[in-house]
Amino acid sequence: MKVRYAIVDDNSFLVHSTKEKLSFFNDFELRFTAADGKNCLDKLDANSNLDLILMDIEMPVMNGVEATEIIKKTYPQIKVIMLTVFDNDELIFNAIKVGADGYLLKDVDPESLKNGILDTLNGGAAMTPSIAQKTLRLLRNPAEFQSVPKQDFQLTDRETEVLEQLGKGLSYTKIADNIFLSPSTVRKHIENIYKKLQVHSKLEAVEKAKKNNLI
Repeated sequence: MKVRYAIVDDNSFLVHSTKEKLSFFNDFELRFTAADGKNCLDKLDANSNLDLILMDIEMPVMNGVEATEIIKKTYPQIKVIMLTVFDNDELIFNAIKVGADGYLLKDVDPESLKNGILDTLNGGAAMTPSIAQKTLRLLRNPAEFQSVPKQDFQLTDRETEVLEQLGKGLSYTKIADNIFLSPSTVRKHIENIYKKLQVHSKLEAVEKAKKNNLI
């Protein structure tokens, strides 16, 4: 029996990446992809014959937490695993509160993703060790994790412009062409962005920028 699954994420690069990871295994069948929670619910209305949804958290129109809450009430048989770049305390807590069945980071390797899904379908809960640790802390003391004010990362206008281009999934060369800079200057801006945002990859930079309304 194949695992029938869907991917819900507004970033087409990440949809492709997740799909590719699961393509290594014969026992997975992608039923649909959706760009936001509302789009996912519309597709489920048409056909809810699914085992599992891999759900992004921060999306336009309807985010992953709101969508998960509705899905768990309407289709309780469908498992939902949240996929995110950041193991953000508040988001973890909110997702678990509305019934998410597991929580993995998007840079998870194919084997761990497959095992996490199978564990969840068998009644367990997919969680990376860092997420599991945070979840235990959250459950012991939820009051500790309140919303923190948005930080000021002091990005320059040019750095913000580069970040916006990164958010569209463009390569360094393409960004350089679009904003009339050399690729090496773009690379330098990206290094500065990583330092200021305290991240280590393009994916993390874009997610953190979105989360803090920088782009």
